[in-house]
Amino acid sequence: MSKHADRSKLIFEKLVDAGVTLFPYVPDFGNDDLVKFAEADNRTVPVLLSSEQEGVALCAGADLVGGRGVLLMQSSGAGNCPNMLSLVQGGRFPMLMIITMRGDYGEQNPWQYPMGRAVPTLLEAMGIECIQVEREDELAHAVDAALAAAFVAERGVALILSQKINSMESIYLPIFIHSKIQIECWLPNPNEI
Repeated sequence: MSKHADRSKLIFEKLVDAGVTLFPYVPDFGNDDLVKFAEADNRTVPVLLSSEQEGVALCAGADLVGGRGVLLMQSSGAGNCPNMLSLVQGGRFPMLMIITMRGDYGEQNPWQYPMGRAVPTLLEAMGIECIQVEREDELAHAVDAALAAAFVAERGVALILSQKINSMESIYLPIFIHSKIQIECWLPNPNEI
């Protein structure tokens, strides 16, 4: 199992142990293993979203019926959520998000930087506590802290996973088709093939 899959398994097991059963997500390299674990486990329900703000409403709905959810997204999707995050504030719903970062450490795509820089400020402005993870040894404790903030203190919280731990075993390959057009590809680490 890759380090990425090991991290996802640790996160998944902690979420399930805390009673999280609903996993709404917008597909992203950073959450792909976590989604696969949710698909393979009969205790959990992954829900493919067309936009991240739908996940805010789904997680609020889960809380209304006594359930728990976690919204999985890439940092660029956080920009789609502020209006719906007012629901978390106004309704005092617990909210747990796991956000895989782009536009930070080692990013090669210039289009990812503006939203990448704005994520913590944007979420904090909406009353969401941000717990940022930049090192492997911080992960387990950060997941526990996020779960406690969301489901014990009943707060909105985002567990933000930096590219420092998310993409260290991946190679980012920009393929230039035209001088102004760029397509991104994520390739697996050649040592793991």
